Amino acid sequence: MSWFNIGLTLDTLGKVLLGFTVLMVHWHVSKEHKIDKDVLRSMRQERILGIFGILLIVVGYILQLSFH
Repeated sequence: MSWFNIGLTLDTLGKVLLGFTVLMVHWHVSKEHKIDKDVLRSMRQERILGIFGILLIVVGYILQLSFH
């Protein structure tokens, strides 16, 4: 597997992870119809996934630029 493919894979995984995080927040808030401790805890966990997703996008972008 080339560096370009690895970068593209990380970029794609990051985008999917961010999309999943946003969908989960919206699903949880719509299910609860209110913001309570459970929703806030869930949003905190999803924020961590979102940060990891952004990191994957940045690393993927750097790999694509460096090796393509």
